[in-house]
Amino acid sequence: MARVEIRDEVLFLRAAGVDVGKRFVVVCVRTPNLRRSGTWSLETERFECVPGEMRRLAGWLAERAVEVVALEATSDYWRCVFYPLQDAGLNLVLVNPAHLHGVKGRKSDPSDAAFLARAAASGMVMASFVPDRAVRELRELTRRRTELGVERTREIQRLEKQLEDTGMKLTSVLTDVTGVSSRRILEALIAGERDPERLADLAVKTARKKIPDLVLALDGTFTDHHARMCAHFLGQIDHLASLIADLDGWIAGLLRAAGRDRDLENLDTIPGVAATAAQVIFSETGGDMAHFQTPGHLASWIGVCPGMNESAGVNKSAHIRHGNANLKRILGTAAMAAIRVKDSYLAAYYRRIAARRGNQRALVAVMHKIVIAVWHVLHDHVPYRDLGAEHFTRANPERAIKRIIRQANALGLTVRFDPIEV
Repeated sequence: MARVEIRDEVLFLRAAGVDVGKRFVVVCVRTPNLRRSGTWSLETERFECVPGEMRRLAGWLAERAVEVVALEATSDYWRCVFYPLQDAGLNLVLVNPAHLHGVKGRKSDPSDAAFLARAAASGMVMASFVPDRAVRELRELTRRRTELGVERTREIQRLEKQLEDTGMKLTSVLTDVTGVSSRRILEALIAGERDPERLADLAVKTARKKIPDLVLALDGTFTDHHARMCAHFLGQIDHLASLIADLDGWIAGLLRAAGRDRDLENLDTIPGVAATAAQVIFSETGGDMAHFQTPGHLASWIGVCPGMNESAGVNKSAHIRHGNANLKRILGTAAMAAIRVKDSYLAAYYRRIAARRGNQRALVAVMHKIVIAVWHVLHDHVPYRDLGAEHFTRANPERAIKRIIRQANALGLTVRFDPIEV
């Protein structure tokens, strides 16, 4: 690949930019002007977004010996362009549109394509992470499972809303409306039973301790309309649960075929990361940390690290970036579960940050720590090793002693520390 190095910047002599649309793309090829040294020639062409035209585009770029092709990740329209060009062996740079905001001048499809070609030639843009086909297929399955889980939760909420219309307070006594006891009661209501005592007697196991409360909660007006609606919601909930179970088996089969069971088991050792979360982490990252040079690169890609916004020596407010929403969602759930393990390093770290910065910032900080652990677990292929809740005390004992003295003095007491005789 021909290139010229100037002040540590790599310049591609022959670059192309692709402005992606739904129906067509506009491609601009930037090549050296042979007639006038130091200038560049631009050649622009339009191609329809159909497979035949994409094959013609690949050949058109190959004829011009293009060394790098840059295109924006516009919605999902970039896929039908990126994959054929990738299969053709071209060097592609998929650019996050947010990285180009505030840079463009005149706005048109040809000028956008020309700007992308210039940005690619001068190394102004960074390539986004695009996993291979097997990982993309696994990612689609885990994302679809998440969507179905969200939809199932919505159906459960609609069922609870329907029960509120009857005046019954079943969910005030039994929190899980899809649990065994709740399900038995609902099925009896749908079948025509209205006696609160008989309905409450359908509770099983530990729920039987709540029978007196159930008798009071089930004294409402449950009509035939309510019965039809509840039966409809329960059927939809069962249907979605069946689809989720099918996806669980499909995902597990693909992961077994990939031979990464050991990595999934290691991910499961991280506090808050259960089997489902481990599958999502693997599908979103591909399980190969070679794409992320350091844990910081992975955290930045996911969007769980502070932004940078400094001007004139003043650090302004910098929120976390959008990043990978699917991973941020599962990491947030994992962080909330991890901080409940009282004697763990993550719980101690959360309390340490929350005291100074608040609960929300502390939760994001714990998510960042989990990402660091994920990177090391997948990079080194080792299980997670917890540092323990006393890690910060062992690391800085003088600070712990000063804190104890300060608290004692606030109570009007004095303390003395003597070493323990062993």
